[in-house]
Amino acid sequence: MIGRISGILLDKTPPQVLVDCNGVGYEVDVPMSTFYNLPHTGEKVVLFTHLTVREDAHLLFGFGSASERALFRQLIKITGIGARIALAILSGMSVAELSQAVTLQETGRLVKVPGIGKKTAERLLLELKGKVGADLGTVAGVVRDDAQTDVLNALVALGYSDKEALAATKNMPAGASVSDGIKFALKALSKG
Repeated sequence: MIGRISGILLDKTPPQVLVDCNGVGYEVDVPMSTFYNLPHTGEKVVLFTHLTVREDAHLLFGFGSASERALFRQLIKITGIGARIALAILSGMSVAELSQAVTLQETGRLVKVPGIGKKTAERLLLELKGKVGADLGTVAGVVRDDAQTDVLNALVALGYSDKEALAATKNMPAGASVSDGIKFALKALSKG
């Protein structure tokens, strides 16, 4: 297995790049999220990779981060999701956005990706739930303090879904204690 390559970026033709590693040129397919963050041609590049071996081809996929590669590997394990669709998903959404969509079970975000219909999006969300999901402490790029994270986890433990817990704590006053936060969230949930 080729897990990482490091070399000189020779060519960039979306969605493929050519990387020279000590005289050997590797053709690597990358999602657009990685493609846009690549250096200029002639500069050094490091990509985390995933090698797929088929009867008719050996395909190398490259990613700018280990988390992108891990998500790619989770996606291709799902029945009906091949490497091309997985790349399309990663091209259309960041790892954090997909994790948030899984946590909140939002099919609308996935159907915007070319090649993903409503049924496929629903199957993706179902298959990824529990495997991929936003850390309840850092949803939508908002870092929550320990009390807010504890309140979210308490609500989930009480049987509320991640989506309900996030909605209930959205307007929670900053600096509230855990017990005050739980009271606030439960009031918000009873109104909804």
